[in-house]
Amino acid sequence: ESKILEIFLESVDKAWKEIQEKFFRRMNKLMKNEFKGEIKAYPTTLSVCPYDPDEPSFMFSFFAALPNSLKTCGHEIMHLYFHRFYWKNIEKEIGKEKTGDLKEALTVLLNLEFKDLWFVEDEGYEEHKELREFITQEWKNNKDFEKLLEKCVEYLK
Repeated sequence: ESKILEIFLESVDKAWKEIQEKFFRRMNKLMKNEFKGEIKAYPTTLSVCPYDPDEPSFMFSFFAALPNSLKTCGHEIMHLYFHRFYWKNIEKEIGKEKTGDLKEALTVLLNLEFKDLWFVEDEGYEEHKELREFITQEWKNNKDFEKLLEKCVEYLK
């Protein structure tokens, strides 16, 4: 009978609508591709926020603060872009596990190009710390996503 879930969902929806145009414009430019079609988002009470590139969809935590929910949306949507436009070719070069590591580590770009939309850091996972540092340095040198991917693939080989 609680209205808290409804209020939370309305808040996330309203806040996302405020930033979505800027977010997608930037992500399209960054990835040099435009994601066409609908992306569904679902709340979860789990501690993880899985995504499904086939639907495409993702989950965001009911227990997260609003800025963190927005960051999670950006993080998971970035994964969906990566799957749609880059995963298959990169997986052929470095395998599934390293491609998964790269997909996760690339979210460090959210801190460099999107943080003003939600004001919190995408911290990433400890096991990707060195790769995230490599990506950060390479991005600062040249903001070309496809060149960045080439350098990352070489780094991971």
